[in-house]
Amino acid sequence: MAKDKTQAAPVADKPAKPAAAKPAAAKAGKGKEETAAPGTSLSGRIASAKEFFEQSKVELKKVTWPTKQETVRTGVAVLVFSVIMAAYLGVVDFALSRIVAFILS
Repeated sequence: MAKDKTQAAPVADKPAKPAAAKPAAAKAGKGKEETAAPGTSLSGRIASAKEFFEQSKVELKKVTWPTKQETVRTGVAVLVFSVIMAAYLGVVDFALSRIVAFILS
């Protein structure tokens, strides 16, 4: 099967950045917020959100976006198909409603 243009080329995954180790002095004697599990404090949540957006930006650079011409062509194809299906279903609905009316009368 040929590779589709929209599929991204395989890229070797980079190892995750090591979490910054907190100094022992920072852990000892600090409040509950500082010693909580990563991601539960405000600074942990901000760091997680920052990492998420950085990874999202990297992934979006891998995307092969369609050209304007491709977008217009597929948009027109969808509209034409929708009109054809609407007409077909309208005719079938009309025919079936006439058949049911004939049977019930």
